[in-house]
Amino acid sequence: MSKRLRNLLTPLIALLLGILVGTIIMVASGYDPVAAFTALWNGAFGGTYYVGEVIRQVTPYILSGLAVAFAFRVGLFNIGVEGQFIVGWFASVWVGISFDLPKAVLLPLAILASMAAGALWAFIPGLLKARFRVHEVIVTIMMNYIALHVTNYFIRSVVTNNKDRTPNIPDAASLRSPWLESITDYSRLHWGIVLALICLVIMWFFLEKTTRGFELRAVGFNQHAAHYAGMSVNKNIILSMVISGIFAGLAGAMEGLGTFGYVAVKGGFTGVGFDGIAVALLGGNTALGVFFAALLFGVLKVGALNMPLEAGVPNELVDIIIALIVFFVASSYIIRWALDRLNKKGVK
Repeated sequence: MSKRLRNLLTPLIALLLGILVGTIIMVASGYDPVAAFTALWNGAFGGTYYVGEVIRQVTPYILSGLAVAFAFRVGLFNIGVEGQFIVGWFASVWVGISFDLPKAVLLPLAILASMAAGALWAFIPGLLKARFRVHEVIVTIMMNYIALHVTNYFIRSVVTNNKDRTPNIPDAASLRSPWLESITDYSRLHWGIVLALICLVIMWFFLEKTTRGFELRAVGFNQHAAHYAGMSVNKNIILSMVISGIFAGLAGAMEGLGTFGYVAVKGGFTGVGFDGIAVALLGGNTALGVFFAALLFGVLKVGALNMPLEAGVPNELVDIIIALIVFFVASSYIIRWALDRLNKKGVK
């Protein structure tokens, strides 16, 4: 069995095992798995509105998945995507409501603000990792909480007068599309999906077809060998975290400028950044893999909303299935070992 085929089968088997164990949990809990999965399917593909909502949900998942996957490819674990997502969301809305400019100027400016905010939030742990070898996992976890509470403070005390949400952004800063909404039965689908798909191509091209991308991947494979070859390991660590933060901040802009049109005080994390970890893992940290994994997660998240209504099944069971998928992906060594054993038996 070739390495490429094994790498393809491993996440698929993890997906199937997650669904299988989730089905067993449903049966053990007294629920009908057939009715549950039928309701999930209808909630995702039962009409053009639901399809539009799935695509809308896939948009930030693609970008948060790319953020995690990009850092992974350079040997870094960016758990701070959630925080970078939050500050990107806030920055895009803040710029959108602060300036009275034409759409051709204001919308790109708001998007750039989200990218800059995400990049800045990722630059800090990148710098600490490069200069002082402070583990990025610890710093990015702390930066998540800082992002949550700092943006809440700014919403209440700077952008508004002690209110829980900002005003809606003007049309000049919005990614909303009346045409996309109309062809999907007035879902919240917006132009952000186009930006997400462009970012998929950018990540693939940058990592696979450019010299700088080769350097980043080399640092991810072996920092000591990369340093011996004359590459700047510290510079590439910082650069990879900054690019990862750009993707995460842009994911926040998709919510601020597209889905909601405002930013509100949050009592906790949105979960999009943490779901991006699962998307990246299931997608094998590749651009194409992230696309399909984000599509799966979008279907599961949107379809799950229909499960309590149609089948009487709590939609939290979908979160259990997602957790199981991540568990089996994280245990991919066992799956690869089993595949190798089967392959050796087949050769004999």
